[in-house]
Amino acid sequence: MTSALINMVGTATHTITMPTRPPLTAPHFSVCVYCGARPGDEPVFAETARQVGEWIGRHGGQLVYGGGSNGLMGILADATLAAGGRVVGIIPQALVDKEWAHLNCSELHVVDTMHERKRMMAERADAFIALPGGIGTFEEFFEVWTWRQLGYHNKPVGLLNLNGYYDGLLNFLGSVVQHQFMGNWQMDLIAVDSQAPALLEKLVQSAGLHYSLRSEAL
Repeated sequence: MTSALINMVGTATHTITMPTRPPLTAPHFSVCVYCGARPGDEPVFAETARQVGEWIGRHGGQLVYGGGSNGLMGILADATLAAGGRVVGIIPQALVDKEWAHLNCSELHVVDTMHERKRMMAERADAFIALPGGIGTFEEFFEVWTWRQLGYHNKPVGLLNLNGYYDGLLNFLGSVVQHQFMGNWQMDLIAVDSQAPALLEKLVQSAGLHYSLRSEAL
């Protein structure tokens, strides 16, 4: 098993442990996934997180995520690795101290702050997708959407509306447009779909990247 590359980001120094086995090929694309650190109350949440990880791994991709081992985050990372994909986890030291880190990541970067975590996640990704989750997922999704609106990046942003999970949010955003605090062009900056494979394919293609099915990972 490949050991994790651990990047301890402190105020002045970086300590890096290299993996024992480097990747054979570079990933075709890199998708940052935001999702819950809990499994949720319906089996479909966990199954979809597994499906997303499998899709990324089977299509020669790399997962960038928050580095956790719990809930949908852990299921997602495990599925990506099992399907032959690379996993880049980025997690604050405070969560490592709680023993929440996924130590089998292809790369595990331990940072000081949430700001550093989100910056590094954005830099390592070609596209972003939010699965069902809680306040952390919402905050990360809205921030990366805001960054795109401001022109800080032009990477595709997706929202997986699984089983209507985000219906209420989308209805609220529609009312924001109606009240003229936001324009339709801002809504057009996010791709919304209820099916994970369709949304992932759309995001990767929108990023101008390609993918191929890894038969050996099936």
